[in-house]
Amino acid sequence: MSLPPEKASELKQIIHNHLIKMNIHGKIRDVLAETVRDDLGAGHHALSEADFLRALQRRGIVDDVMKDLHFTKESPLETDKGSPSKPATHFVDKDLTRLKKTNIDPTRRYLYLQVVGGKAFLEHLQEPEPLPGQVCSTFTLYLHFRNQRFRSKPVPCACEPDLQEGFLLEIHKDGMGEGSKMADATTMLSICDPVHMVLIKTDTSSETTLVSSYFLDWRTVLSSPNGKTCIAVELLGVGSESKVPAGVLNVSLELYPPLTQTLSAEIITTQKSLERQKTAEKERLFLVYAKQWWREFLEIRPSHQSKLVKIFAQDENGVNRPVCSYVRVLRAGRLLESPRQAARFVSLLAQEKAPVVGGGCKQEQWCTLLAFLCRGKGDCEDHATLLCSLLLGFGLDAFVCVGTKAKVGPHAWVLTRGTDGSITFWESLTAHRYLHQAIDPDAPPLAPQPKPTSPYRTVGCVFNHQIFLANCQPSDAVELCVFDLQNPSRWKAMSEEALRSVCAPGSTTALPPLPPLSAPSLEPAATSNQLELEMRYLISEHRKDLELATVWDDHLSYLLSSALSAYELERCTGVSCGNEEFQDAVRRAVPDGHTFKGFPIHFLHRNARRAFATCLRSSFCEEIVCCRGDHVRLAVRVRVFVYPDNACAVWLMFACKYRSVL
Repeated sequence: MSLPPEKASELKQIIHNHLIKMNIHGKIRDVLAETVRDDLGAGHHALSEADFLRALQRRGIVDDVMKDLHFTKESPLETDKGSPSKPATHFVDKDLTRLKKTNIDPTRRYLYLQVVGGKAFLEHLQEPEPLPGQVCSTFTLYLHFRNQRFRSKPVPCACEPDLQEGFLLEIHKDGMGEGSKMADATTMLSICDPVHMVLIKTDTSSETTLVSSYFLDWRTVLSSPNGKTCIAVELLGVGSESKVPAGVLNVSLELYPPLTQTLSAEIITTQKSLERQKTAEKERLFLVYAKQWWREFLEIRPSHQSKLVKIFAQDENGVNRPVCSYVRVLRAGRLLESPRQAARFVSLLAQEKAPVVGGGCKQEQWCTLLAFLCRGKGDCEDHATLLCSLLLGFGLDAFVCVGTKAKVGPHAWVLTRGTDGSITFWESLTAHRYLHQAIDPDAPPLAPQPKPTSPYRTVGCVFNHQIFLANCQPSDAVELCVFDLQNPSRWKAMSEEALRSVCAPGSTTALPPLPPLSAPSLEPAATSNQLELEMRYLISEHRKDLELATVWDDHLSYLLSSALSAYELERCTGVSCGNEEFQDAVRRAVPDGHTFKGFPIHFLHRNARRAFATCLRSSFCEEIVCCRGDHVRLAVRVRVFVYPDNACAVWLMFACKYRSVL
């Protein structure tokens, strides 16, 4: 096998780096001196290459070199640990004794972040030690740094969790054409992007909880003499517990290759201080402007005080940020193909309001995008800001609407404007779309008026990453609202320049960087098969408890696939197709005098026991699962459709056929 010239030079550089690291030249010199002096004796003047190699092998030096060189084939499933847009790989073999880096570009600078255990997770102080093979709650650590995402292996929850993981982060410049140049100390000092660390707890029923969201400023490593430093990272809770410590992670940071000349700690402290002052001043000026703008808005009409005009929102760490900063232009690469598929993906992230201890009003929490994606669920505001970001990425004129929804109260959804002036509402929780046509209150009584199709009742403001508009029409009812956003008599706009000063990417160090979507690591066919086998087992056991035998019809099970595929296609596109072929196939598979029953259901999780318990609550499903009679044949089919960040649409269909008795 021949290597291309550039790969050969890269391989030589990797071997060269390993040899330097092992101090192989010094060892060879020692062996050479010792061999000449001792082994060959004073009278022997000629030293052959074979003699020298034998001496090296005897001392185990050749074995040491070969053990230290590792050539691993990169797995295609490692996409979850590295950005698909970056040409360099970020796969690291886990070994706490020495760092073994695979396929490193020697012309680039890397930060090796190693988590070497956790402590003081006091909530799990009484957690019992899990037995081998026992299902238990787990911790998973997620990282994002400059367009690169990583995930640790899940470890059992404990007071001192055994989180032992290494992540190789590439430190690259932003300028065009500079991605392959090695970043020097000055460049790295100017990179204020933190490493965003998100800790997720997954319980035994696959429910996820956001434990902590932490922004690590890694630049302290720039002042370390040997390019390596160890720190204890205190993770705080989220929401109402954002001031309460959740636990401590021990983290080691190492630059590779190390800096030839380090920076002083004073320079780094001064740089951070200047960044904080600059951010604080921008935020202060924006707050002064926002107060003045709000006073002007109230002067238009006193009733505006009660409108839902949301200028600031708290994130999971209790930090107040302008709502426009939660929306960015987000392109999904090849992970999503269309705006409607993006809407389907967002709807597959479950809805859950922020938990609050005690009663009263709900805890406000607009999650950062990484925390929302890692947790796989959030409130309507999280869904709306993500969908708006994706639709902007697809080139649509999209806005988040804040208002109220029938029977729900305060709500957020998305609006898009067509070039023809048409207005479409997108419900981010369900992917449903509604065409909006305003009622004209001044029209004659008998004039035909459009009927409201959407479930939305009032709208107080709309915004995206650049624009914030408050509704200053006499009524904030959606059915009467005219979305002529350029009309200042209907919509009061904030200064785009003021918004840009605190919401544009890179405008302040307080803004969390936008992570890319991550390619799914689940394999749809294997996941579907596994879940189907588990479901068959649960059905058989349930029928055994009822003293019923279970006979499976594999052909009928296979036929159910086309129905499930059609259901998912309809959810994605709004177009129903394929049902006629499914019905025809079922008619052929069910003999005369037999009855067929089918029950499809949709889930957002992959926990078989949870799903089966939910299905049995339906009397129609229970009727199929517990079917009695002559020639009873059962069928079950599972189809798991996988989207970015392992969001899953799980379709199940239970069916049975049996001889009808008149």
